Amino acid sequence: MGVAIRRAGESDRADVIRLLDEAFMRDPVSSWLFPDEGRRRDRHGALMGAFLDLAFAEGHVDVAEDGSAAALWWSVSAGSAHEDAAEGPALLRHAVDPDNERIEVIGRLTSEIHPADRPHQYLHMIAVKPERQRQGMGSALVAPVLERCDREGLHAYLEASNARSRELYLRLGFADLGSTLDLPEGPRMWPMWREPRTV
Repeated sequence: MGVAIRRAGESDRADVIRLLDEAFMRDPVSSWLFPDEGRRRDRHGALMGAFLDLAFAEGHVDVAEDGSAAALWWSVSAGSAHEDAAEGPALLRHAVDPDNERIEVIGRLTSEIHPADRPHQYLHMIAVKPERQRQGMGSALVAPVLERCDREGLHAYLEASNARSRELYLRLGFADLGSTLDLPEGPRMWPMWREPRTV
């Protein structure tokens, strides 16, 4: 599938936040984070904006030229994944929704399971507009980074937030990494790791 992809910049911020908000509004993890639908509509976009700002600061964001998909990546060095495990989730909660303990809980839990022994590319999120899902957009969007991982011998990591996305990542060469992360009284997440392929 021919998909024109480019690196997003600050001028894309509002459009990418809208895309992330729309794509993840009904995701099981987002629904767990904001069980009240009205609260989710009110605060979910702020959480997506915080994630986007982290990607701009620590990595990069790739977008489809037509605005239908985006992927948030950053490079993680060995030992750095747990550096902000205590402070980062609390700061995120305070910035997005101070009364919502679940924002801090998920940040702490995902930090605790994030591999810290090897440098890797971290795929934090892929968002595809609902009407463009199941058309190969996600695969096309992440392919250039995974090809670079293969050329340069880099590992990649992510947490799949639903069973459907896990299937996509399995097709892209990721494998389940240890146990699932079962959120308290909530959905399951799948930590996944990808070894570089020989090219």
